[in-house]
Amino acid sequence: MISFHQLYESYAEDVYRFAFSLSGTRIDAEDITSETFIRAWVKHDSIRTETLKAYLFTIARNLYLESMRKKPQQIPLEDFCQDPKPNPERIVEAAFDLMDVHKFLQTVSEIDRTAFVMRVQHELPYAEIARCLELTESAAKVKVHRVRRKLLAWSINQKEVST
Repeated sequence: MISFHQLYESYAEDVYRFAFSLSGTRIDAEDITSETFIRAWVKHDSIRTETLKAYLFTIARNLYLESMRKKPQQIPLEDFCQDPKPNPERIVEAAFDLMDVHKFLQTVSEIDRTAFVMRVQHELPYAEIARCLELTESAAKVKVHRVRRKLLAWSINQKEVST
């Protein structure tokens, strides 16, 4: 039996990154992460997925969807944080590129974004993604492929605009 502390230490970073990719804000991601672990611990006897990570992602996604239903549509304010490290040009460019990609992902449908993040950032197998999202494995693959294709087209367009 795993303790709550072990559960949190093992998966908190992954769940936070996943929640951040869904919500787009640090505060919402922190709320989703903490609530995910509370719910996982309270209902730890009803895990229905092959991996604990996928179970936690499913809880986090459901919390995100629940919060979206309750919350009126709002345009989030930009969250600008200065990096305390020296800021070489490449680090700044990479940070802006990452923010642009994150903004792009917010334009993709929630289920497509979720499948993409689960696969690319968290390296879950397609079968597990399909189970979490209640899709066929083929549908999960198609969703990830479509987001990759859209991201590539968007990236090419961004480079053409900047030159």
